[in-house]
Amino acid sequence: MQDFYLTVNWLVALALLGLGIVALYKNRKLLLNIVFALFTLTIGVWIMSSYISNDVHNSPHASVVGNYFVFLFSYVSGYLLLWFAIALAGDKRAARWLKKLTAPAVLVGVVSGSPLVVAGAKRQGGVYALQFGPLVLVYFLGLMFVLIAAMVVLRRNISRTSGDQRSHLVVLYRCMMFALPILLLTEFILPAITGWFGLTNVGILVMAIPVLGLYYSVVRLKLFNLRLAIVRSIAYALTLGIIGALYGLVSYYLTTLTRGAHDQFLRAFYNVVLIVLAVSVYPPLIRTFRKLTDRLFYRDAYDPQVLFEQLNQALAATLNLDTILNQSAEIIVENIKSQFCSFDLKATSHSPHHIIGHGKRTVGGKPLDELYAAIYKQQKQIIVTETLLQPQIGLRRLLERENIAVLIPFSLDRDSKVSGLILLGQKSSGGAYTGQDVQVLDAITNELTVAIQNAQHYEEVQNFNETLQERVDKATGQLRRTNARLRQLDETKDDFISMASHQLRTPLTSVKGYLSMVLEGDTGEISTAQRKMLQQAFNSSQQMVYLISDLLNLSRLNTGKFVIEATPVDLSEVVQAEIGQLAEIAKSRGLTLEYYKPDNFPKLMLDDTKIHQVVMNFIDNALHYTPEGGKVTVNLTETPTAVEYTVTDTGIGVPKSVQHKLFGKFYRAENAQKTRPDGTGLGLFMAKKVITAQGGSIIFHSEEDKGSTFGFRFSKARLLSETTVAPR
Repeated sequence: MQDFYLTVNWLVALALLGLGIVALYKNRKLLLNIVFALFTLTIGVWIMSSYISNDVHNSPHASVVGNYFVFLFSYVSGYLLLWFAIALAGDKRAARWLKKLTAPAVLVGVVSGSPLVVAGAKRQGGVYALQFGPLVLVYFLGLMFVLIAAMVVLRRNISRTSGDQRSHLVVLYRCMMFALPILLLTEFILPAITGWFGLTNVGILVMAIPVLGLYYSVVRLKLFNLRLAIVRSIAYALTLGIIGALYGLVSYYLTTLTRGAHDQFLRAFYNVVLIVLAVSVYPPLIRTFRKLTDRLFYRDAYDPQVLFEQLNQALAATLNLDTILNQSAEIIVENIKSQFCSFDLKATSHSPHHIIGHGKRTVGGKPLDELYAAIYKQQKQIIVTETLLQPQIGLRRLLERENIAVLIPFSLDRDSKVSGLILLGQKSSGGAYTGQDVQVLDAITNELTVAIQNAQHYEEVQNFNETLQERVDKATGQLRRTNARLRQLDETKDDFISMASHQLRTPLTSVKGYLSMVLEGDTGEISTAQRKMLQQAFNSSQQMVYLISDLLNLSRLNTGKFVIEATPVDLSEVVQAEIGQLAEIAKSRGLTLEYYKPDNFPKLMLDDTKIHQVVMNFIDNALHYTPEGGKVTVNLTETPTAVEYTVTDTGIGVPKSVQHKLFGKFYRAENAQKTRPDGTGLGLFMAKKVITAQGGSIIFHSEEDKGSTFGFRFSKARLLSETTVAPR
């Protein structure tokens, strides 16, 4: 019997110690794993110390020392059990409270393993009877305190948690509720009252119950994420055990048949054959036990990646809503192994009400209406029935009545109103939905929502296509008639602009000519005041000439009659002529206008009239958009490959945000509109057209409130005229 107790004690101690080591190896930084490893170690030491202290083959002194360890490690294991319960429950309030009691707890532990608790031991029958010290009550009260506190923490947090965490707490609480009374009764209470210690070796064996509970939590409820390691270890142990047993039996049988000295070679041959057979049998046997353990412990196991791949293939294969819902429900049932999966989609303006499911049964009718009414009060995205507590007891009863284990409301609208439900039944194995299941369901719900939206939009498009052609034909006819009218109006507009421009040009030329003659004194002397007013009239008439020219060019562009008539042009003379006409404007505005005419400048093949207008436009803009006291600098430069004309001012500049629009037709920046309300927005547009039509490029850069530079660049290789070309 003593050997039986020793064997059981060793098995329990080693099982606990092995589980603790694996948990610590899994995560050496997590408090839960550290406390659990220490707890299993102290329980193992406690169990073996209890056996040693009661072994009558040892001396009384050895028994006393063994009991020091028993009382010390029983108290420490109780204290660690309390810490483990707090860490498992995640009870921060209890953790803060326990830290404050660290000093008293250490003091009780020191007292427990001393003569103040165990004064001596004497042999009594088949065990040693203890003689208690004066502070044994302190030890007992300290042990009772930590054990009761652990049970209170477990019980209190069971009602506050859900899912796997709650299951772990329930398993540990029930195991300890069964084991602790027996342990306290046989190890402490009865020996203290009766003085008989014969039950201590029996009582300590109830610690196998928490061991089995912890292994159940690891394997069944995935505590510490050690499930796979434990299950594989069981498979390997069974495989090696069976091979070892078969090898031993067959080897023993063959040995009895070959006892003679002349059979030594035969025995060696048999051993070699047995070893070869054992090695050959190992692979298929380990595969068999893996399948067996998987069937026992992984009945609900599935690969989320396989589920996602199957679902994605189904969603990508069709846009038919009924097919999507049917196939999705089938994939969910086959992988998650629920009894049924049902979809309910509310009717919309373009899609009817859908109730589609797969499995043993689906849910519909009045229960669905009750569910919709109940879930409006819930904030959770995924509702697991068994996790609903007292405030949601009405919803829980409704779900249990319909055998619904998981309820997933989803929205297809921007206003987040519930558009439909996904309903899952209990698992076929009877197991609970885990945290992994909830995460997988959350992920596939998002994918299904998008797929359902696409399918509904596709249905809407299909329905719309039935009347779309008629609407398109009608709209196309209206558009053709409108376009024809617009073309007619556009032609009328171009004709009017062309006619008005030509009709205005002749009288305006006469006005400008007569004003010029008066200013030059051909009609006699004029006063300063008269000159100032006549100059303003002349400048305005010049602006009108330029505007009419822009309108004519715009009309020619629209009608395809815009032609470049290239002749040899001396740009230095062109610039000088325009400077001469605009100098008076610069002076009247209080501006400095600078231009240094190059001594020798090559002639270029350009349209003389149009280039005059561009040169003038850039200078005129600079004068109008530069405040009084500013400066306008005109440069005409020549490089080996090109000629450049630039006008730089210190004016209002162009905001960076609108610079890309500046050369558009009729566009003017906001600050330009305020400075010069009478502008048309055609000058820069026409300038760019004229320059690019002659193979040149526009120069432009500006900074708001700091000025601008406008100009153009022509390649000498392309436009340099030959000296032999005579002017027309």
